[in-house]
Amino acid sequence: MSSGVIITLIVIVAVVLVVAAVLALRARGSQHGGSLKRRFGPEYDLAVARHDGDTKAAERELAERVRRHGSLRTRPLEPAERERFEARWAAAQERFVDSPREAVGEADRLLAELAGARGFPDGGQYEEQLTALSVHHAHHVEGYRRVHRVTHARADDAQGGGAGTEEMRASMVEARALFEALVRPDRHDARRQRTGTEAGEPAPAAHESRAPHAWSLGKRRPKES
Repeated sequence: MSSGVIITLIVIVAVVLVVAAVLALRARGSQHGGSLKRRFGPEYDLAVARHDGDTKAAERELAERVRRHGSLRTRPLEPAERERFEARWAAAQERFVDSPREAVGEADRLLAELAGARGFPDGGQYEEQLTALSVHHAHHVEGYRRVHRVTHARADDAQGGGAGTEEMRASMVEARALFEALVRPDRHDARRQRTGTEAGEPAPAAHESRAPHAWSLGKRRPKES
């Protein structure tokens, strides 16, 4: 076999290897992007929109969020803590009838405190807390973002009067989904409770959420007979 034929074969093999490597990298990138899209759901679309349709830039941002906060372990709430948070949220919803602005502001503060109590970054670091929440509660975090935006828009827009009642109502209803996700025991909490019960500790009393589900904000709740 002549040296020219050998060189040609080497070149062909090298080209084939390069093409295979490129295809493998593309497949891996597509798979990674699909994984991020499944994990973040609506947050994925928001990130792409924020980067003007640049999916690669959006995926880099989301991958960085996972790197920073993906290993975060939440702290379970004690039953008494959970009841206090539920009572405060129910009170904020009741307050919406007469003072919607104050009620939305309380919901914003309450979510920040609750997230901090669960082990997320402190509420004083809103952006960092929101980023961490987006990794673990991607399908509900927009409610917190919205209620926070509405709360602070009213302070910055004194002349225009800030957000309208309907916008405040919608933001608080959406934020309730994140509140419920944070306040209820997760699988880790349930395992912890079962382990404690097996060890002889009393199981926490079961109770229903005090936050009204079927009740619409802005209407007075009927008195219980």
